[in-house]
Amino acid sequence: MSHQQEEQTYTIGELAREFDITPRSIRFYEEQSLLSPRRTGQNRIYNNKDHVRLKLILRGKRLGFSLAEIKNLFELYDSNPDSAMQLEAMLTMTAQKRAHLHQQLEDIQMLMNELDEVESRCREELAQLQVNSKP
Repeated sequence: MSHQQEEQTYTIGELAREFDITPRSIRFYEEQSLLSPRRTGQNRIYNNKDHVRLKLILRGKRLGFSLAEIKNLFELYDSNPDSAMQLEAMLTMTAQKRAHLHQQLEDIQMLMNELDEVESRCREELAQLQVNSKP
């Protein structure tokens, strides 16, 4: 980028509207050192890096990653943007998340089967009670 080109900047309100989150959430991510806006007096000025990071934070949260895990990835990238370490860490985290979700899915299926059994028994007993209560 040449010195003549201005870098795109955003206010906290613009980011909040774009990503449909509250300014408070954005300030929280800043407190967690996930975002680092410039300050002009009381105003925060977010650059394109903050914009991209906010998008990644929200995507990571949607995928079930903790803020600590997201922060770890950012730190790996900041220390060496061309490093395979970040990609390897992401692959490891993805595999762990996938295994956790598979376990949850199995647990849910087991619960659904148990609910089916309980429901079936209740229907059978109710039908039997209705048959026995007829004159």
